[in-house]
Amino acid sequence: MPGRCHGAPAEGLIGRARESAVLKGLLAEHRLVTVTGRAGVGKSRTAAVAGARGPWRVVHVHGQGHRAGAPGALASAVRRALTRVGGLAAGDTLLFLDDVDPVHQEAVGVVQRLLGTMPGLRVLVTSRQVLGLGEERVLRLAPLPQLPAAVELFLRRAEDTVQDFRAEGADLRAVEAICRSLEGVPLAIELAAEQVAHQPVQDLAAALDVHQCWLRGERPALRRHHSLRATVGASYALCEREERIVWGRASVLAGAFNESTAAFLCGGGGVEPQRVPSLLARLAAINVLEPVRDPGGPRPPRYRMTRAARDFGTERLRAAGECETALERRATHCRQVAETARNLWATGLQSQALALVQEEREELTAVLRQSAHRTDQAGTALETVVALWFWWVVYGRAEEGRAHLLRLLPLCPADSPAGLRGRWLAAWLGADRDPQAARALLGRAWPQAVLTGDAAAVGHIAHVQGLIALHEGDPRAAAEHFEEAARTIPPRPAHGPSPAVSLAAQAVAQAAYAPGAARRAARRAAGRPGVRDDNWATLLARYALAYVDHHHGRGNRALRRARRALAALDNSLAAPQGHEALRTLIADIEASAPGRPPYTLWRDGGTAPGAAQDVAAVDSGIGVNMGGSSSGVSAVGPYTQSVKE
Repeated sequence: MPGRCHGAPAEGLIGRARESAVLKGLLAEHRLVTVTGRAGVGKSRTAAVAGARGPWRVVHVHGQGHRAGAPGALASAVRRALTRVGGLAAGDTLLFLDDVDPVHQEAVGVVQRLLGTMPGLRVLVTSRQVLGLGEERVLRLAPLPQLPAAVELFLRRAEDTVQDFRAEGADLRAVEAICRSLEGVPLAIELAAEQVAHQPVQDLAAALDVHQCWLRGERPALRRHHSLRATVGASYALCEREERIVWGRASVLAGAFNESTAAFLCGGGGVEPQRVPSLLARLAAINVLEPVRDPGGPRPPRYRMTRAARDFGTERLRAAGECETALERRATHCRQVAETARNLWATGLQSQALALVQEEREELTAVLRQSAHRTDQAGTALETVVALWFWWVVYGRAEEGRAHLLRLLPLCPADSPAGLRGRWLAAWLGADRDPQAARALLGRAWPQAVLTGDAAAVGHIAHVQGLIALHEGDPRAAAEHFEEAARTIPPRPAHGPSPAVSLAAQAVAQAAYAPGAARRAARRAAGRPGVRDDNWATLLARYALAYVDHHHGRGNRALRRARRALAALDNSLAAPQGHEALRTLIADIEASAPGRPPYTLWRDGGTAPGAAQDVAAVDSGIGVNMGGSSSGVSAVGPYTQSVKE
């Protein structure tokens, strides 16, 4: 119909004012514009509204009505539509080709011929993939960018479903959670809003947090939109066999991932690993994957699968019987990431270790949380947590790390290397707030460390004992433990902190009663071989020197040391408690206040309620025999079959 696109809503679109204005400007200046984006993002509606507001006659042809197996069907439909409005020669016509994905190749040829033979014609296309023509201008439609717009859309559609619907307090927070879970996708939000007629919004929020493809509507504007599963399935229908396999296997990844991760996870069982990067690019082209880093940039590309696509892919993966293998590979990948980060930290590349963990944090967190429900992966998860010791200790995430350890330790063999390290690490992470529980953990770890000749573990246990004594106000006992730790820990331990860390702690403890010994310990910490490659140990040694000077009346020197240490603090280390401790020390020096022992420099965080009971559970038995290797980790299995078509 001239002047208005079929299916355009009478009212304005919620949250799309900017996109509509941009699209209108593109149509005014260019002859070919394509609106693209993920499934259900509102491409057709946005294009319909913008197209209807221009000074042209609109001819609407829907690509879904023509099958790719009927050559020429789209061209015939376009010719008939243009003839009906006299648009074959007119210069004020906008041809709206809506949802051309099923006939994408034919649409490319049709548009190219029309633009060449009809100089006054403008073409507006909606598609999950661009046409790829030189004169094409593309508007990539993202989900609703602002939470208030998404909430407004939900509330309006809910009011259409249930008269006088209101959401306040906890219900409004549940609506916000729903919109975040649905990633601001308008179709998904509208389908979810219809469900308020059947269940409370708080129950709905909980259900959608688990799975989303079950969403469906009673009165969809388009047939393909009657359910979220059908909408995403339309993208699945566009994929070749290998693309579908990669889609399914990659759906177990909760966060962003790179090509090498996907190759490890998806390779085999019908897919050559070297083919995975090109298959990822194809899935990104149809908006199943979203690039989180420019694929054309200097760094390797990273992708994230949209939430609805993940749920759909997981359904296909389960149907193929490959879900367990994919989850096992994901857990193994996360352990490898953690081990790589641990090795980087131990070899002096601490900023790289931090960057790696930050980049993979979402996936690591998802795997560790899932391990609570998968005892078969407990050994792998425990090794992952232990390898990330510096993440919990240095970066203020002690409670999170300790919670993982107390949950995983009872599920793993107590005599495994990971079990031993997990106990002293859990004790360290709770040493200041729950010393009794920390001692219980150390009591189980120490005999094993001695019997196995693990000098590093013996030293780390002594270090934690020193932290407990320091917290309890016994600096002499603390210094003795720290001295033993510094003497026992190897110069470059594979796991845990270096001897310089214990020497710095010894200096702080001795400052209370032996200034000369404290100064010598601090200098030894600063002069340890390799300490300059250990940013964290360097920070602690510099702090200890300033702390000892301040504690014994050398305020000017202490102030200079503390300020130099703060100025030199490597921003890439980004240890917030390091900045905090140095600023506190500077404030104490300037105020001539007594120095306060910097507990947070050696461990930041606390113990959650009920932690003592959790420790009792850890120490109640030998642990669960997971089978296989002593660490409870089995070999990664191959895919036995490919994803079903």
